[in-house]
Amino acid sequence: MAREDSAGDKQVSFWQVFFDDVYLLFFLHAAIFFISYTVWGLVELGTVHWTVVGK
Repeated sequence: MAREDSAGDKQVSFWQVFFDDVYLLFFLHAAIFFISYTVWGLVELGTVHWTVVGK
C-alpha cells in the first residue's frame, strides 16, 4: 500500500520496489531452481541402491 508522508509525496511500498527489480527476481528465480534441483539430485543419489549400480 502506498503511504503518504507529511509533504504529500507518495512513498513506494517495499513490495512494489521488490517486484519492480527485474534482476533481483531473475536471481531469486535462478537460485531457487538451482537449489531445488541440486537437493533433488542429492536425494536421488542417496536413494540409489549401490548393488544396482554395481551390476
